[in-house]
Amino acid sequence: MSLLSDLINLNVATDKIIAEYIWIGGGSSMDLRSKARTLPGPVDDPSKLPTWNYDGSSTNQALGEDSEVILYPKAIYKDPFRRGNNILVMCDSYTPKGEPIPSNTRYNAAKIFSHSDVVAEEPWFGIEQEYTLLQKGVNWPLGWPIGGYPQPQGPYYCGTGADKAFGRDIVDAHYKACLYAGINISGVNGEVMPGQWEFQVGPCVGISAGDQVWVARYILERITEKAGVVLSFDPKPVCGDWNGAGAHVNYSTKQMRADGGYEAIKKAIEKLGKRHKEHIVAYGEGNERRLTGKHETADMSNFKWGVADRGASVRIGRETEKAKKGYFEDRRPSSNMDPYIVASMIAETTIIWKP
Repeated sequence: MSLLSDLINLNVATDKIIAEYIWIGGGSSMDLRSKARTLPGPVDDPSKLPTWNYDGSSTNQALGEDSEVILYPKAIYKDPFRRGNNILVMCDSYTPKGEPIPSNTRYNAAKIFSHSDVVAEEPWFGIEQEYTLLQKGVNWPLGWPIGGYPQPQGPYYCGTGADKAFGRDIVDAHYKACLYAGINISGVNGEVMPGQWEFQVGPCVGISAGDQVWVARYILERITEKAGVVLSFDPKPVCGDWNGAGAHVNYSTKQMRADGGYEAIKKAIEKLGKRHKEHIVAYGEGNERRLTGKHETADMSNFKWGVADRGASVRIGRETEKAKKGYFEDRRPSSNMDPYIVASMIAETTIIWKP
C-alpha cells in the first residue's frame, strides 16, 4: 500500500494537467459520475476547456444505438485530491446536436438565473446539506451497533466524544478539501441523529449555488470512498423516532437585504405558499417520509411559516425579524434535492412569477 500511496501522491514534473470532468448521471437524483483527461497546460476559464463525450447508454441517459452524450464544461475548481494545477470541472450534458438532454437540470436553471429581473435582484443562497454516513456492507449508520440502536436522540447534535460523534475525520477532511477547491463552504456540524452530519455552502449567487453544492457532494463521495464508508442522502435513512435529512435553503434578494426588506420577505413567502404543492413535487425523492410534522419538520400537506419555528415550512430568524431585513429559510427541500431545480424554482416563484 505504501507504493500505491507514493504513486498517487507522485509529483509529476510536467506542464500538463489532469482535469476531472464531473456530471450528473441518469440513474437517480444523486447519480454523480466523473472521468479524467490530460490537458496541455493550466486552465482557469471553463469556456476554454474542450467539450468531451461519454457513453450515455451506461448512465441511463441514451440508447445504445445512439449513445454519445456531450459534456460542456461550466465551472472549474481546484482538485484537492491531485492538487497542483489539476482541476475539477462541473459539466452539464447535451446531445451531439447541442440540445440539453432531459436530465440536464442546469440548462433551465441557467435560463431562470439569466432573466433580467432575477439578475437585478442578485439572489443569494445558503444551502444546508445534511447527509448520513453508513457502515459499508450493512447500510447501517456509522457508530450504531449492527442491527441495533444507540441511545435516543439528544446528545448528538453538535456533540463531542467517541460515543456521540461518528465520522468526524471524514467531516473535517471534507471541510478542508472544499476550502482548498474554492467551494464557499461556510461551516459544518453534527446533526440530531447520530452518524448524520451537515455542511453549509454559501452565500452563493444564482447558478453558482447549484454548481458548488454538486461539487461539494462529489468531493464528499470521493472522501467516503477512500474511507470505506457509504454516503447516504436519503431523506429518512432510519425509520422511527429519528430525524430525517434535509437541505434547507437560506435565501434573500437585494430587496430583502435592503432597509425595510421585511415586507419583501413576507411577500416572497406568501408566493411560495401559493405554489406549495408544485415546490413539494420538485423538492426531492422520498420527502414524504421526512415531512411528517415531526422531528423539526412541517407536514408536507400544509404550508406554514413562522419566526424561529423549526416546525414551519419556511422559517424567519430572530435577527431578521429584529433588523426588519435579511433572509428566510425554506426548510422543505430534502437532502437528495437537486440544487439547480430548487434554487431556480425559488427564484422564479419569488421574483418572476405573478400570482
